[in-house]
Amino acid sequence: MTPGRRSSTFTRLLRHGFTDASAAERLLDSPELAAVRDDPVLLEALGATADPDLALHGLVRLLEAQPGPTAHRELLDTLIAAKPLRDRLLGVLGASAALADHLARHPRDWEALVTYEPRDLHPGVAEFERGLAEAGDPVGLRVAYRRCLLSIAARDVCGTTDVAETAAELADLATATLRAALALAERAAPEDAAACRLAVIAMGKCGGHELNYVSDVDVIFVGEAAAGADEAKALRSATKLASHMMRICSETTVEGSIWPVDANLRPEGRNGPLVRTLSSHLAYYQRWAKTWEFQALLKARPVAGDRELGQEYIDALEPLVWKAAERENFVADVQQMRRRVVENIPVAEVDRELKLGPGGLRDVEFAVQLLQLVHGRADATIRSGTTLVALQALAAGGYVGRADATQLDDAYRFLRSMEHRIQLYRLRRTHLVPEDQADLRRLGRSLGLRTDPETELIREWKRHTGVVRRLHEKLFYRPLLDAVAQLGPAEARLSPKAARERLEALGYADPAAALRHLEALASGVTRKAAIQRTLLPVLLGWFADSADPDAGLLNFRKVSDALGKTPWYLRLLRDEGAAAENLARVLSAGRLAPDLLMRAPEAVALLGDGDGVREGGSPGGGLEPREHAQLEREILAAVGRADNAEDGVRAARGVRRRELFRTAAADIVDSYGTETNPALADQGALVDRVGGAVSDLTAATLAGTLRAVVRWGSPRSSEAESGGGWGDTLPTRFAIIAMGRFGGHELGYGSDADVLFVHEPRDGVAEREAADAANKVVSEMRRLLQIPSADPPLLIDADLRPEGKSGPLVRTLKSYEAYYRRWSLVWESQALLRAEPVAGDEELGRSFIDLIDPLRYPAEGLGEDAVREIRRLKARMESERLPRGADPKLHTKLGPGGLSDVEWTVQLLQLRHGWAEPGLRTTRTREALAAACAAGLLGAEEASILDEAWVLATRVRNAVMLVRGRAGDTFPPESRELAAVGRYLGYGDGHVGDMLDAYRRTARRARVVVEELFYGA
Repeated sequence: MTPGRRSSTFTRLLRHGFTDASAAERLLDSPELAAVRDDPVLLEALGATADPDLALHGLVRLLEAQPGPTAHRELLDTLIAAKPLRDRLLGVLGASAALADHLARHPRDWEALVTYEPRDLHPGVAEFERGLAEAGDPVGLRVAYRRCLLSIAARDVCGTTDVAETAAELADLATATLRAALALAERAAPEDAAACRLAVIAMGKCGGHELNYVSDVDVIFVGEAAAGADEAKALRSATKLASHMMRICSETTVEGSIWPVDANLRPEGRNGPLVRTLSSHLAYYQRWAKTWEFQALLKARPVAGDRELGQEYIDALEPLVWKAAERENFVADVQQMRRRVVENIPVAEVDRELKLGPGGLRDVEFAVQLLQLVHGRADATIRSGTTLVALQALAAGGYVGRADATQLDDAYRFLRSMEHRIQLYRLRRTHLVPEDQADLRRLGRSLGLRTDPETELIREWKRHTGVVRRLHEKLFYRPLLDAVAQLGPAEARLSPKAARERLEALGYADPAAALRHLEALASGVTRKAAIQRTLLPVLLGWFADSADPDAGLLNFRKVSDALGKTPWYLRLLRDEGAAAENLARVLSAGRLAPDLLMRAPEAVALLGDGDGVREGGSPGGGLEPREHAQLEREILAAVGRADNAEDGVRAARGVRRRELFRTAAADIVDSYGTETNPALADQGALVDRVGGAVSDLTAATLAGTLRAVVRWGSPRSSEAESGGGWGDTLPTRFAIIAMGRFGGHELGYGSDADVLFVHEPRDGVAEREAADAANKVVSEMRRLLQIPSADPPLLIDADLRPEGKSGPLVRTLKSYEAYYRRWSLVWESQALLRAEPVAGDEELGRSFIDLIDPLRYPAEGLGEDAVREIRRLKARMESERLPRGADPKLHTKLGPGGLSDVEWTVQLLQLRHGWAEPGLRTTRTREALAAACAAGLLGAEEASILDEAWVLATRVRNAVMLVRGRAGDTFPPESRELAAVGRYLGYGDGHVGDMLDAYRRTARRARVVVEELFYGA
């Protein structure tokens, strides 16, 4: 061969798609191909395959394996002369190394591809049974199975059959194989065969007539006694036959295995008997079956054994399948199962998982099956076990939009084609997209992508998975809008009854009301209605993911009605990715946040992505809490623009309401998580953020209220010369000291503001005048902050002052000093641990702190008498203050391991060691706990247990306020509210019991630590 010729052939091979042209040249020069080496027909045919190198190598091996020159010449002559054989044989050799191996072992099996009759194009079970008929043992069955598989693969890779037809043929071949295997088992044990009736029910993809090349074949066995036989003996015989049949298919021999037969979908799974009677099956499904087991029965189909018994099984269980949607938590169970499947995929594989990953085949199958179970109760036309047939029927019935169904059909076919070709290469069970470039190239070319196979394949794969992900949720909700929007008769749509059924199945308690809301929002031809029709399918899904979908939809309608004419509202939801989902979470999470929003709906702009001011003056977005200094500047500026004290405080309360909404919304969004951002894992950070934000907001509100009252006084005041106020200077210096959870930066949504008031007369001002002014300020502040209005009140609680409710509301610094020096009790020193100035005269606030520091951090710590007194007070509080009828183990404040236990334990450590440990001199519980641990006053494990309990109890209190709209220290009794608390805490539907158990367990562990550290047990 001349170098020039070699170069020409080499180039030609590259042009025909060979990647290793040198090796291909050597193979073409082999004796086996000498007669046809230069035949352009052969080269063109090889170049048309998925992997020309693989096809050529397989062809040479097949020729080498021919039993003699005559057979060799016959194959070559037929290959060149008969295009159907050429395309089929080379197509298989270029797509499947495993089938090339089979042909090399059984070199005459290529003849199975020669026949090209019409009946050969679409064989069924009968044709496959004939193809397997000569198999007399398991090894022979494997060879015959591969021969039949060879013809299926040939039709597939040549495009004679599409992916759905190929899957159906594979299921028919599996049916014929199960029958042949059962016949072998019966032939081996005729006495067992005579004693029983055994039916094999195909499940999964085999039952659905949509099998893969390599897949477990899921089955269920039903057995009955033959006439006159003992039932127990008959079931033993049936079990032996079933087990033998499974081994025939599953065991590996010199010819490999066929596929595993999996009977784990049977009642009780692998823990249950392999074979049951029909009555036993029925009893199980009537009493014990879970939702997923009814979903699995959608694909049940009798395929082998006693046909009559198999049909009796289907007839008996089918009515139960179509009642499954009436089960409590039905849709939640199905969706949770889907999420669990995704969560169990190894992290390294999730992006390559074709079947189970997000946007994969299972998403389409789950969506279709869920819709079938919901609507198949009343519509028998959608009761197909085959995914694509069912999808087509759902579209014809108006249960899925036609455009959506078409896109899903295309995506499903493409993904199944990928799955088939991946498995066909080695005939191995896998659903992972390969990473090797050669594998990707072969896979892309097998799907007709020839220009840049690897790049085109990845692009198409991602496009189709994106379509599935986008439509997966939309499938459920879009037709609901079509049912109420009345846009025209172009396509079938859900009937009112079907729409109500779907809403009910998705967790809506009042479907009729939900449909009215949808109609009000989405009907008509206005631009606003069109945008709503775009938004609502997704919003409905997010509402359904909450504990109260009805409330979410109702609240959305209210907000939309209030802002319907505002130009930026719907644009915000449509264009800013976070806003719509954030709004859905907030509106369906409970009462507090929606109530705050309804009082000023324009605050919905906070849910957007931005942080500035929008066009047209609408408020900017962003859920990050604002700094205390920012809040105080805004509130003081608003007060400064007011004309009187009431207007000033009204402005301050308006800012407070808006910022409370911002804080609650951020808390809900981060607790629920979104599609792009999972729920925040650090529960302590969530608690600290809420406590800090609400405490800073309360402090800023008090500062603004104080400014308003000092400037304008009370409208009922008699100081005519000042217009009722004092201008900018009060006759006495005045400071507000935060106490309790307020001082600890740990306020919840429903907390009162615990405070002390201190004043100091200015030079030249009589003490009586100063005291009168201070008392008037306090009285007016309390009144203005509680005036009924659209904004939530802020209650000021001064009961921690000296002498409690019997003592004066305001004292001078000297009066505090005299009281604490002479009368102070140990509990007051404990209460002062939380004292922190928050508003008013800063110097006076610092002087107050200097005054009380020796009390709360006593030199050398507390004496034993004081320690005993604190322990006595705590024990008394536990026995006397717990509300009657409350479950102590679930009371977050006073119950064992609750807030009181942890806080008193930490505060006792502060009182005893704060004088020596500077880190303990903080008003914040978690900071003090961490400092005590760092100082070695308790172990790291003990500190962690107390911290976890305190954080959880605080989260529960916040959740109760968010859900119920009013404060509470224990879990709500009403089931929907309890579920909403669970959802906030990260527990899905049906896991309320787990939430309560987790709380009890956490509190119990904390109480053990408290007994040791606080009580000295």
